[in-house]
Amino acid sequence: MQKLSFELLSEYVEVNQLLKLSGLVDSGGAGKNLVASGVVSVDGKQELRKTAKIRAGQKVRVGDVEISVMAGNADGA
Repeated sequence: MQKLSFELLSEYVEVNQLLKLSGLVDSGGAGKNLVASGVVSVDGKQELRKTAKIRAGQKVRVGDVEISVMAGNADGA
């Protein structure tokens, strides 16, 4: 399984945007299609909401890729 880390610089990121920002898809629209297809899970549960809010500490999985979302430093310090 491929494991990626994503540093969250705000309160949350929408799951379709997370897929885009992680490089798994080319656009937010492609991310929405991927979510709609039923292959995305959040913390082990299938996620069908295209704009579900993903927060620090959650794990998003697509096929054999797992994205760990971690809190970042929003002020850039």
